[in-house]
Amino acid sequence: MSWVILIVAGIFEVLWATGLKYSEGFSRLLPSIFTLVTLVLSFVFLSMAMKDLPVSVAYPVWTGVGAIGTVISGVVILHEPFDVYRLLCVTLIIGGITGLRLLH
Repeated sequence: MSWVILIVAGIFEVLWATGLKYSEGFSRLLPSIFTLVTLVLSFVFLSMAMKDLPVSVAYPVWTGVGAIGTVISGVVILHEPFDVYRLLCVTLIIGGITGLRLLH
């Protein structure tokens, strides 16, 4: 169950990172509130997952899920460019997350 909670924390990380872009430096009220709420939820779920998972696994997986999801969000929602170099980098992150999961 800790792994599911950790993935949920990572999804909330994607949401707050994307919301941060829409908040325009916290100058827009609703996107700013959304960003702050999802940020808090991300940390809450991360802390819950860390009750059973070591920090050396939970934190890198959380940031990795957030990084991969944010790249996808940037490309799909914000229409940012995607090329073979970004694909390679995302693949490396996936490999690292997979390795940490297999080792734990």
